Amino acid sequence: MKLEGLSRQIALSMATMAFSVTLLVVLTAYVFYYLMFRYWPDNFNEPGLVPTAPEWLWLLSTTLVGLVMAIVMGANLARRILVPLNSVADAIRLVAQGDLAARANAGDRSLHEAALLADDFNALAGQLQRVTEEQTFWNAAIAHELRTPVTILRGRLQGLAEAVFTPDASQFQSLLTQVESLGRLIEDLRVISLAESGHLDLQIQEADLANDVRAIVEVFGASLQAAGQHPLLNLHEQRMRCDPVRIRQALLALLENARRHAVPGAIRVQTCVEQGMCCLRVEDEGPGISPSFAPHVFEAFRRADNKRSSGGSGLGLAVVAAIARAHGGEAICRPSSRSGTLFELRWPADFATTTRQNSEF
Repeated sequence: MKLEGLSRQIALSMATMAFSVTLLVVLTAYVFYYLMFRYWPDNFNEPGLVPTAPEWLWLLSTTLVGLVMAIVMGANLARRILVPLNSVADAIRLVAQGDLAARANAGDRSLHEAALLADDFNALAGQLQRVTEEQTFWNAAIAHELRTPVTILRGRLQGLAEAVFTPDASQFQSLLTQVESLGRLIEDLRVISLAESGHLDLQIQEADLANDVRAIVEVFGASLQAAGQHPLLNLHEQRMRCDPVRIRQALLALLENARRHAVPGAIRVQTCVEQGMCCLRVEDEGPGISPSFAPHVFEAFRRADNKRSSGGSGLGLAVVAAIARAHGGEAICRPSSRSGTLFELRWPADFATTTRQNSEF
């Protein structure tokens, strides 16, 4: 329903105000003349208090003109106010019906508050539309990522149940690999969702990050060598405040990303403290990231080729960014001087959680 009732109320209020002001002027004029003639007759020599016919005509004319002007001004004001209000009301109705692209028209922006209301609604509707689209994308992406391991597990288990496959160690190892893939996917989703909601549990301590990096690279070295890559370490021995478990998780994700996408060559890993910021860097030698994909590199389920040919869930770099934000820092991706890509995880050197947040469900 439109807001015509409010428009009538505004116009009626303006007319009432003009009539009341006119009536007040007339009545106070009578009181003034009465007091002047009664108590100070020598200072006021008007012939009488009763208006003449021309005076009555003047009073009625000015009153009528005042009423007309008040009605016109009230109607104009009501229209200017109701354009954004009606637009917001219509847009709310469309959004409630499922049209998340509906937006309100701010109309005359000289009425700042009304225009601000329309702008705030448009911002809210835009945010709702973005969240809904992201939720739809996430649902489709999660279903896509779960389908492959679940399909493989079902096929293998059905084959074992029907004696198509021999229940030997290789079959069980294949099943275990798919289960581990599901486990990693679930953990990555858990980290991202907890970080986005501000409930990712961090165990902040003074950590020997250089020693942790050496241990991770040593464990992951065989996978890098299989891809024709070799690690080069440049580690700062100073202890750093962080959650070492989460930082190791981020490093593993960066190394896995390099193993899958980088060309054979050196994978440089560096830790340092610069300008009050702890830094963890992983740099490869190519092929680099296209400028069109670079803004989306840390978004979940985003792949440069939109294919699964390189494997992976598309969550690794999103986990890195989530861990960086949980540490009060950021994840950065930029071209390196060696025609490759440099990923950097940065967080404040004096970072410490003030409130422990439980991440357990």
